[in-house]
Amino acid sequence: MTTSLRINGTEHLVDVDDDTPLLWVLRDVLGMTGTKFGCGAALCGACTVHIDGAPTRSCITPVNGATGAEISTIEGIGTTEIGKKVQNAWLQNEVVQCGYCQSGQIMSAVALLTNNPHPTDADIDEAMSGNICRCGTYMRIRDAIKLAIDGHRG
Repeated sequence: MTTSLRINGTEHLVDVDDDTPLLWVLRDVLGMTGTKFGCGAALCGACTVHIDGAPTRSCITPVNGATGAEISTIEGIGTTEIGKKVQNAWLQNEVVQCGYCQSGQIMSAVALLTNNPHPTDADIDEAMSGNICRCGTYMRIRDAIKLAIDGHRG
């Protein structure tokens, strides 16, 4: 079935079954490999994208659940003011080790700061709690979020 998806401001026509996970449409059909497969059960956060601004696990979201919505991925998040600040803070704070989880981490951080421009540590912990980093860069992630907020290292 042909489905129209609006991703990062661009319409894409895809010919997939309605129940195909959005993650696989992004990666395998459209070649947007920044969104990662981690667990396939919405537990690790590596596949996080935004659907109408809300952080969403694309590994369990069927493509028909995203039809008609605005989908944002890591490939397009740097075009937003907050996305650019978060990505720059990630680089300045040298958050990335292996990097596998970082697209999902960034997507969750951008959603947090979009909805709460001045989060407390508890707000940050809650918003980021669904994202697992096997390298354990959680403190650098929190510091980078604070850096994106005020431009000063945490």
